[in-house]
Amino acid sequence: MSQEAVYEDLVNAVLSFDPDRVAQVTKKALDLGEDPVKIIDQGLTKALRIVGKKYEDGELFVMHLVAAAEPVQRVIKDILEPEIRRRKVQRKTLGKIVLGTVAGDIHDIGKNIVGAMWFAAGFEIFDIGKDVPTQQFIKTAKEANANIVGGSALLSTSLPMQAEIVKATIAEGLRERFKLVFGGAPVTEQWTKEIGADGYAEDAVEAVKVAKKLLGITG
Repeated sequence: MSQEAVYEDLVNAVLSFDPDRVAQVTKKALDLGEDPVKIIDQGLTKALRIVGKKYEDGELFVMHLVAAAEPVQRVIKDILEPEIRRRKVQRKTLGKIVLGTVAGDIHDIGKNIVGAMWFAAGFEIFDIGKDVPTQQFIKTAKEANANIVGGSALLSTSLPMQAEIVKATIAEGLRERFKLVFGGAPVTEQWTKEIGADGYAEDAVEAVKVAKKLLGITG
């Protein structure tokens, strides 16, 4: 089986929205001797970019983003990352992003989709989960030397926690160190401007564009 065919198979596996097939084809690629980083970049994330483009063009919907992102995240975490650590190889990244759902909010589907699309675009993602205290965002961002901090809120009652993240970076003298990007169902561009954030994204595709723009990345 040619290398080109291996990656075409990986892309088609993701586009099939079949979690079992994605896992099977990923393992097959490893068995054929493919580099785990190349499996991510030339197979899995390439497929996510295709899904994102089709979503942007109105050909696919949010449910398709979820159906593509979840199995990709699972095989990366369970299959490929252990192999990458074992081989001690590194993946080049566009920047580091700390991502979480703010305190008081346990919704994470939107966050997970955004994380997957940021990863597919070439960013290193530090996903700190859901219902995350403000100080955990700050602590992780400092430890990771992050470029961007992303905070998701799916409940209107949790919106104030996005403002708290901005205030915390100011209080600790870190406001210029991190770009702050927020999103979620009740979040608006006006809200993010009011609280002094750097960016707003209404969906995962837009989040990629915003992150690249904030870091001066073209293409």
